[in-house]
Amino acid sequence: MSKVIITENKVLSDNWYVLRKITYEKKSRNGSLITATREAYDRGNGAVIMPYDVYNGTVILTRQFRLPTFINGNESGLLIEACAGLLDKDDAETCIRREAEEEIGYKLENVTRIFDAYMSPGSVTEIIYFFIGAYNSSMKVHEGGGVIEEHEDIEVLELPFEEAYGMISTGDIRDGKTIMLLQYLKVNIFNTQ
Repeated sequence: MSKVIITENKVLSDNWYVLRKITYEKKSRNGSLITATREAYDRGNGAVIMPYDVYNGTVILTRQFRLPTFINGNESGLLIEACAGLLDKDDAETCIRREAEEEIGYKLENVTRIFDAYMSPGSVTEIIYFFIGAYNSSMKVHEGGGVIEEHEDIEVLELPFEEAYGMISTGDIRDGKTIMLLQYLKVNIFNTQ
């Protein structure tokens, strides 16, 4: 691996998270020196979970307004997603347990970390930790909906797994992390063919 030298690191914005303009040098595969400038957005790392109920054949998803999707052509701005959140200062498992309780109203007993992924490595530093977790009605502690102080207005959706999985091909589910988790469940949990 070639060594990368950062020659300039300029903060463009730290209003919400940190946007930096970085100039760096590195040797290319053919040995020539490359100097490039890129912007990188650092919003911290996150975690996502797909709660599933094998007995009833269901999963829990959320629907909420996402401004970036609205700006990019999603007419309503609403997006169906798996429950997720930023780690802040927590480890990934603590974060996802907290987010599940806040967003969907379930206190999940067992969660399993299945993999980690960079979702947009060309511009965003974030790595996301992916979890699944079995749930049942006894784990429900409230209606969910998110944290009002964080301006969250989250609709909780409990759907049959096959319906949710089919929403990928209809375009009703367009969130990458949610698609990845539904595909994982299709192969590893709901794999009756």
